Amino acid sequence: MYFKQFYLGCLAHASYLIGSDGEAAVVDPQRDVDQYIIDAGSQGLKIKYVIETHLHADFVSGHMELAERTGARIVFGQRAGAEFNHIAVRDGDEIKLGKVLLRFWETPGHTPESISILVVDTEVSDRPLKVLTGDTLFIGDVGRPDLAGSKGYTSEQMAEMLYDSLDRLLKLDDDVEVFPAHGAGSLCGRNISSETSSTIGQQRRFNYALQPMTRQEFVRMMTTDLPEAPAYFSKDAEINRSGAKLLEDLPTPAALSLLDVQDLIEDGVTVLDVRQPVAFGAGHIPGSLNIGLTGQFASWAGTLIKLDAPVVIIAEDDEQITSSITRLARVGIENIKGYLSGGIYAWNKVRFPVQTIPQISVDELKHRLEENPDLQVIDVRQPGEYKSGHAPTAINAPLAHVGEEISAIDPEKDTAIICAGGYRSSIATSILARRGFSNLFNVVGGTAAWVNAGYPVEGTPCEGN
Repeated sequence: MYFKQFYLGCLAHASYLIGSDGEAAVVDPQRDVDQYIIDAGSQGLKIKYVIETHLHADFVSGHMELAERTGARIVFGQRAGAEFNHIAVRDGDEIKLGKVLLRFWETPGHTPESISILVVDTEVSDRPLKVLTGDTLFIGDVGRPDLAGSKGYTSEQMAEMLYDSLDRLLKLDDDVEVFPAHGAGSLCGRNISSETSSTIGQQRRFNYALQPMTRQEFVRMMTTDLPEAPAYFSKDAEINRSGAKLLEDLPTPAALSLLDVQDLIEDGVTVLDVRQPVAFGAGHIPGSLNIGLTGQFASWAGTLIKLDAPVVIIAEDDEQITSSITRLARVGIENIKGYLSGGIYAWNKVRFPVQTIPQISVDELKHRLEENPDLQVIDVRQPGEYKSGHAPTAINAPLAHVGEEISAIDPEKDTAIICAGGYRSSIATSILARRGFSNLFNVVGGTAAWVNAGYPVEGTPCEGN
């Protein structure tokens, strides 16, 4: 048996290629699919099936792309209601790939249509050696139950289904390897480990959500203090249900002149600057949104940019432009009008106006707080991160809503923005600058650097991500 995990860090997403005797299946593919085709070809495998464990909400999946390019059949759980030709599998159905048997279990709870895939290598054993759990069981966590509201289920009803699904998975042998669809950072769970695989036995021992408890206790735990789901989640799930456009059918973004970009800005285009915080802070087009290509670029783009919004990209080079376009498409942002030819260098060359955002260290932040008691500090991490330890006087305004939660903040005062490491805070400074804040500072290194420097904190200190 050939088995390979592909891990996409910016979406905390895991997908899989499974093969035997010249036949293969891809499970939960990302939208751009070249890597699966190349890898299958190198192993002498023909991709016969594309299997989705559920209708993914946090990214646009590659099942349509792979089916078009390889002739593979698409497989979904029978409750998915997919609107294209596919195989709708029920509990206990099986697919053969040479000497490998894929057996499907319906494991609802994260979504109604969720399935898990038992992988049986008949050359080794007649029992499953691996289980692909999608978003039902993560490493260190389980799937959140609140993403199916539009499908007529309450979070409590979904949590009850999840309880039963997990109970069934825990009946597998302890040495069965667990391979989920997401890792740390995904909003499809709350406490997902940075590990990308484990075993049933390890999860039975260490996963907080799998410890012995009553159904009622589990439901209460799983429906309390859930992080907010980004608005694009429901839209991406519907794109995956109806079938995404093929990437080759998307318009090719154009190289835009300075005048082109000026005209588009006047028309209300979103100017997306994908450079890193230091470069963005040194000088950028006024009103632009900074989401750096490091970090969870695609997830934050999906959260902060409407999927149908027209976008112009500002990047440092062709590689950043290409990467940006691909990664935006992964979450369904396809209306890319183009990119500024020559980047910010071309803008500066003709002395068009620029804005700057000073980047300050935690040492400088501490000195500024001592010298200026009126300095405003805004912590844009999630509430749980903020409560676990934050700089004194900092107020919490989570990034996803920082532009909506500024009524109590004076835009004329000096304002330092802090997160865990400096990535989210740079995004926040660009949002607040667009809303009239003129004396902004981005704290490089964030709360992690503040804690490591031994400076005082309020709450219980810990290092965030």
